[in-house]
Amino acid sequence: MNKAGFAQIETYMLDCMRDSAHDREHVYRVLYFAMDIAGHEENVNKDVLIAACLLHDIGREEQYRNPELGHERVGSQKAYRFLTGIGWRRETAEHVSACIASHRYRGSNPPGSIEAKIVFDADKLDAAGTLGIARTLLYQGIVSEPLYTLNAQGEIADGALERQPSFFQEYKYKLERIYDRFYTQRGKQLAEEKKHAAAAFYDSMLKEVRACYANGKRALEDALE
Repeated sequence: MNKAGFAQIETYMLDCMRDSAHDREHVYRVLYFAMDIAGHEENVNKDVLIAACLLHDIGREEQYRNPELGHERVGSQKAYRFLTGIGWRRETAEHVSACIASHRYRGSNPPGSIEAKIVFDADKLDAAGTLGIARTLLYQGIVSEPLYTLNAQGEIADGALERQPSFFQEYKYKLERIYDRFYTQRGKQLAEEKKHAAAAFYDSMLKEVRACYANGKRALEDALE
């Protein structure tokens, strides 16, 4: 891929991005993670990989407007139409489309090709560590989800058993488990370097909130007697 071809795809990507948690910088980080991982693999089609990274989240706006639409499915279709529209061979555009269709953590379509596995890992690396936590908090603010919820006993829930969306629930459902879902050795290595910081953040936040409720509620009860 030459610089002009890259710029053409990049311009289309920039025109599609609206979500501040999945913005252009997220796309660039995914691309950079992917290029790092690709350097540790063999027979990687760099044109497919670069295009798939640049276009992997272009379906986010449609999903935001209609949550029933998976951004990976919408994005894969948009990418195929765009790439064939600018002269890419159908087979290559289909390869890019397949990478995008299989990059979602919550998806039921696991990546098959090495390029798809790299895109998946690169995207998950940006959800790992403290950076992943920061992006999660940013996104939850956009969609008005809380930091935590209370269980039936009125205590701060740790998120492990809750279905109601919150940061703690998202951490237990995805951010804590994400480290077991990498396909490449380099991806696993980079993720492992991020794991401790994320766990420490979650543990510290849960401890702080629980202490606030425990101490403050007792003081309030004493004041109201």
